[in-house]
Amino acid sequence: MNFGNLLKIALKALNNNKLRCFLTMLGIIIGVASVITMLAIGQGSKNSIKAQISEMGSNMIMIHPGNMQRGGVRQSADDMQTLQVEDYQTILEQAKYISAVSPSVNSAGQFINGNNNYPSTIYGITPDYLDIRKVKIQDGIMFSEQDIKSAAKVCLLGKTVIDNLFPNGEDPVGRVVRFNKIPFTVIGTLEPKGTNSMGMDQDDVVLAPYTTIMKRVLAIDYIQSLFASAKDESLTDQAIDEVTGILRANHKLKDNADDDFTIRSQQELSQMMNSTSDMMTMLLACIAGISLLVGGIGIMNIMYVSVTERTREIGLRMSIGARGVDILSQFLIEAIIISVTGGIIGVIIGTIASWLVNAIAHWPVAIQIYSVILSFAVCTVTGIFFGWYPAQKAANLDPIEAIRYE
Repeated sequence: MNFGNLLKIALKALNNNKLRCFLTMLGIIIGVASVITMLAIGQGSKNSIKAQISEMGSNMIMIHPGNMQRGGVRQSADDMQTLQVEDYQTILEQAKYISAVSPSVNSAGQFINGNNNYPSTIYGITPDYLDIRKVKIQDGIMFSEQDIKSAAKVCLLGKTVIDNLFPNGEDPVGRVVRFNKIPFTVIGTLEPKGTNSMGMDQDDVVLAPYTTIMKRVLAIDYIQSLFASAKDESLTDQAIDEVTGILRANHKLKDNADDDFTIRSQQELSQMMNSTSDMMTMLLACIAGISLLVGGIGIMNIMYVSVTERTREIGLRMSIGARGVDILSQFLIEAIIISVTGGIIGVIIGTIASWLVNAIAHWPVAIQIYSVILSFAVCTVTGIFFGWYPAQKAANLDPIEAIRYE
């Protein structure tokens, strides 16, 4: 019997049981739609993380005091004071793989403007910080080297701070705001950056000269951290090695002594977050894939029922010349049609669901072609795998016994 006749017989058999056929497809539809949607959400999150890390500077290097690789060992106050202004100056003068470097000190407190107040954090930095962190000035100017030398009480405000201190839309440039009891003249505002991938408001920030924060706010003589930028992303490892050598020499550490500082790169953070994102995506995909397995079992179950119901029909067909391979092919075609049709519907629903997640929940999504192809391939394999055994059972029926079946 040719393939065309077998296909017509299979379609007719499925058409006679439309509702049962649809319910059998449902498991496949849900499974495919779930896999596509979950992978789209996972990939969208991964792309969003990459984009936001790139915005912060993919070649950024962060240097913190103390050795954070000592596990759970509690570090003393002295361990957290190992970075000095001299370290910053030495890196600035000697590092060949570093394009920019800035010290960073910060203090949390209350900002006040007239009757308006808002709790935020003021960061003491240098102008290089803007290039390192990809921050841009929206209005006004950046403070100068002279402001740094004189520890001038000037600052730049982020959008969130501006909205809370100047709720009526006044221009903050030239105005004086107080941080706790210290007056700061606003000389500029920063372009909005929004919320990052970790849910932190990047506009809830105030920037000032690092010397001002060290001397007038914190009254300290050490740096809390250093931010640097490698000349190129491909030179990040060389830059880290170079900075490590400079700091060890500055701190007069012996060859067998541990570093009294910790260096982290944006690449390292990106790899860690991508690894976590990939793991979560695979977990979601595996959970969704269980629906495909359940759908496959449903196909096998319904094909068993179909073989039992049509035992006499099978016997009659075999008695007038149908071969076992014809019976096998017929039931196998039915199973494949169910799974492939369910897969097509699942792909459509999965695509629509991904779009709805993006439109309603505003989650980043990115539908991957490989997820569609993989889901469709799994559907076909599922139809063959779970339809084979019932089809083989039908093909092996004895014609005489099948005709006598009640």
